[in-house]
Amino acid sequence: MPTTSQATRDRVATARIYLCTDTRAERGDLREFVRAVFAGGVDIVQIREKGIEASDELAALAVVAEEARAAGGLVAANDRADIAALAEVDVLHVGQDDLTPAQVRRFSPEVAIGLSTHSRDQLAGALAEPDLDYVCVGPVWATPTKPGRPGVGLDLVRAAAESGTTTPWFAIGGISHTTIGEVLDAGATRVVVVRDLTEADDPEAAARRLRRALPD
Repeated sequence: MPTTSQATRDRVATARIYLCTDTRAERGDLREFVRAVFAGGVDIVQIREKGIEASDELAALAVVAEEARAAGGLVAANDRADIAALAEVDVLHVGQDDLTPAQVRRFSPEVAIGLSTHSRDQLAGALAEPDLDYVCVGPVWATPTKPGRPGVGLDLVRAAAESGTTTPWFAIGGISHTTIGEVLDAGATRVVVVRDLTEADDPEAAARRLRRALPD
């Protein structure tokens, strides 16, 4: 069975900023927003919106995909392997209670697959999973995008850094221009961000500010 292309793996490995955003339906500016954050240095943009209709999600992913292709970035779907297959995204991110990476491969054999981890045991299991292309660790701090899930603190970031893994991993949860220094000091070199960009008055400038803090 085909697996993730090496080119996509390499692009995930060199990514530094992974943005999760809703469809921005109320503002009606998804294309302009995505274009701005890619210009500012974001590498991956994921559409993540709970309760969204499939047709709306596919339409939003099509917009992100067009801007990603133009900017040399990657487009990601969240949770649903069927949506990822139909939209032909580059990346699919799943949680601990979603389809397993092996099951995702049956729908989208060439997509890069990422998994959320919230404890040392989950991290160790993920790093031993052959069908995974990257891992997220967190949430470092509690965040309203994941209500009810407590922050795990910086220890899990340190555990990922100390593991010596070659699997790319991203710190996630409450990361912004004011907190990024702490996760970098704990060993992270890649981050997932949400509100620091989605709520910014100037998303491109906000993305550039984050990118300057991260290693090349």
